[in-house]
Amino acid sequence: MANFTIVSGFLLMTFSDNPEKEILQASLFLVLYLVALTGNSLIIIVTSLDHSLYSPMYFFLKYLSILDLCYITVIVPRSICDSFLHNGNISLWECILQCLAFTICGSAEVAMLTVMTYDRYVAICFPLRYEIIMDVSTCVYGVLAVWISGVIAGIMHTAATFSIHFCGPNIIHQFFCDVPQLLKLSCSNDYISEIGVTALLAFTAFLCFIFIGFSYTHIFSAVLRIASAEGRTKAFSTCLPHLCVVILFYSTASFEFLKVHSDSPTGLDFLLTVLYTVVPPTVNPMIYSLRNKAMKIAVRKVSKEIKAYLF
Repeated sequence: MANFTIVSGFLLMTFSDNPEKEILQASLFLVLYLVALTGNSLIIIVTSLDHSLYSPMYFFLKYLSILDLCYITVIVPRSICDSFLHNGNISLWECILQCLAFTICGSAEVAMLTVMTYDRYVAICFPLRYEIIMDVSTCVYGVLAVWISGVIAGIMHTAATFSIHFCGPNIIHQFFCDVPQLLKLSCSNDYISEIGVTALLAFTAFLCFIFIGFSYTHIFSAVLRIASAEGRTKAFSTCLPHLCVVILFYSTASFEFLKVHSDSPTGLDFLLTVLYTVVPPTVNPMIYSLRNKAMKIAVRKVSKEIKAYLF
């Protein structure tokens, strides 16, 4: 019988043991985090203050930005502090909470992108019934469903992960409590339940992806039937940013979870993890702002109002 040990904590490993490279990585993370914090906060403020953006699309965009802020805040600030202090120790309960919060945010993001796709589908394919279908109650229930699904997925995933027995040096070769790395510390094959939960969540995410693809097939078909070029351009301008965000999120997550996890992680493994944890929350505000004329106008308008109020 295996000798199980009671784990009190883990050691998070950074990209490099070189202190100078560690500081460089922390500085890069700090810049990316500040960009994500600024961009997402700006979207939250603008969509809350500008009455011209009081529509379902911007309502969901605001909550996507809130999710993105939570998603990146769960892991990046701690990693920055660990790198600057050269201390990667994390307690068991801190690891559990980080894993729970990260899974909730990731699962909720998948659900939010799916809900936003449904909003665009109704707006483009059923414009005359849009205000009836996407009323206030539908939007509120949609956001509630997103958070509830995220919490359920987070609890299931975290409970299955930390129900296994850990042994070995308790070293996690990642800058946060990454589930695949935690499973490597299992003493035996008692992580089967976690694999089952992961498979269920992956299948659910795949169904969401199929729904998104199906919806955009109908959206593009409807847009191409619009007679005026101006109408087609306007329709594409509201759909393409969201589609880019979906592709970015799913592609980076797929690269991370479908790749082979080696016992000795390389720089490429670290880079792929950064791509799906740090890049999407940082880039999403840029994608929505650059392609959205209404958002640009609203940002300038709110900025002028804030300056007038302060000065």
